[in-house]
Amino acid sequence: MKAIAPSILSADFTRLGEELRAMEKAGADYHHLDVMDGHFVPNLTFGPLVVEAARRISAINLDVHLMIADPMTYGPICARAGADFVTFHYEATPHVHRVLTHIREAGAGSGLSLTPSTPVEVLGPVINYLDMVLIMSVNPGFGGQTFIPESVDKVSRLRKFLTANSDRHILIEVDGGVTDKNAAELFEAGADILVSGSYLYGAPDYGAALASLKAPRR
Repeated sequence: MKAIAPSILSADFTRLGEELRAMEKAGADYHHLDVMDGHFVPNLTFGPLVVEAARRISAINLDVHLMIADPMTYGPICARAGADFVTFHYEATPHVHRVLTHIREAGAGSGLSLTPSTPVEVLGPVINYLDMVLIMSVNPGFGGQTFIPESVDKVSRLRKFLTANSDRHILIEVDGGVTDKNAAELFEAGADILVSGSYLYGAPDYGAALASLKAPRR
């Protein structure tokens, strides 16, 4: 599976509906929505109302990434707002199992995100409650950061870990600094979905930019 999830954080919010439709027409597989609260990370973005608005106009999956201190409350809220997947940070709560369960009960696929310093082995106790794992290839909080090269090896280790410990295919997503320079390597390492923001929304041709992320390694 090679899927691309443009991050709407890099879209023009004065015409968000047009931007989402343009990305869908260009071939996007998901829309990635970064919800930040100004506490877990220093930046502040948007909340469930934007998820709900995107759901009304979107024909593809909505992938919501919670970079917030209270996923217990907002995970299920975003699921009920129309998210297809809701991912929150392992580092944000001691009640990981409970949050994963509540997200599923609210109707969305449940996922965990790992910051660059968090090892993949922490997923072991909750692996049966995961539909997706999001590897951060930058430190969370701001768009436009430089890709951390060690993330490729982490994706490879994660795929081996998931294969060895689960009989289901759990999606691996990668977010942060993804461009045509590293996309092929990440897919080869075992990623299913790549998130890209400024590389896609800053491109003059959305279709060409999306295609370049799915192209074989040069």
